[in-house]
Amino acid sequence: MGAWPAFPYEEWKNTYQTLHRWLQIAGKVRLAQSPWVNHQWHVTLYVTSRGLTTSPIPHGTRTFEIVFDFIDSALWIHASDGRSRTMMLEQQSVARFYRRLMGQLEDLELPVKINPKPNEVADATPFNEDQDHKFYDPDAAANFWRVLVQADRVFKQFRGRFAGKCSPVHLFWGGCDLAVSRFNGRRAPEHPGGVPNMPDRLIREAYSHECSSCGFWPGGESFPQPMFFSYAYPPPAGFSTARVRPEAARFDSSLGEFVLPYDAVRESADPDATLLEFLQSSYEAAADLGGWDRAALEMKPPK
Repeated sequence: MGAWPAFPYEEWKNTYQTLHRWLQIAGKVRLAQSPWVNHQWHVTLYVTSRGLTTSPIPHGTRTFEIVFDFIDSALWIHASDGRSRTMMLEQQSVARFYRRLMGQLEDLELPVKINPKPNEVADATPFNEDQDHKFYDPDAAANFWRVLVQADRVFKQFRGRFAGKCSPVHLFWGGCDLAVSRFNGRRAPEHPGGVPNMPDRLIREAYSHECSSCGFWPGGESFPQPMFFSYAYPPPAGFSTARVRPEAARFDSSLGEFVLPYDAVRESADPDATLLEFLQSSYEAAADLGGWDRAALEMKPPK
């Protein structure tokens, strides 16, 4: 298997629908316990060398971390007092996963209450009632993680070129997208909202300032293929017709963003360079058309 594996949406979508909700449960645990950070950066997950993690979550004078290990197909809860619990990532309903995770937190004397309703998905059956999403293929989940490893690595290289306010490279469990966002410091017009099963006030806080954002999305029923994306909020005049490289990139009017199919990167002679070209050229379109002070905001990282 190469560094950039084949990743057809149709072959893993059933696992995806289950895993997406498991990730939301872990993310909501972090949300419930963590102090607020602008643009909701306190709720995200991070790519590791074995899977995904919440990073340390506060609970009184202790902290704990929820880790998805896609190599050994296990979920771990590590507490700062040295105690741990684990369970296998295997075929099970979302409802059973929810009960087991919450039970293990209780067992570690780390009780957490979350809103059990999923976000940003059409089927908002509460986690504790969801018996329909239960298919899970560990190999498919591990393949998803391998793609995230590559995207995370290149996104961090791209992030290093910016000296202004910039998000970490992180996975938003609502949309299940790995993303990084740059900001120019100016306030943005109020976002119209309208994201499925997501309060408008949260979307408006996330887009309170002008930004250029890029990321990776594994696909969905409306766009059944994995892709890299790039958008600007608010989109400046002429953004949708800007020239973005490589040739396989295009502006998708239904999504309101530039998209580059994952396969166009994976099959290129130099995937890293191809992805960086897309990230850089789409950012430049947003910055130049939006009147960003690029000289003040950009930097060349020291060797």
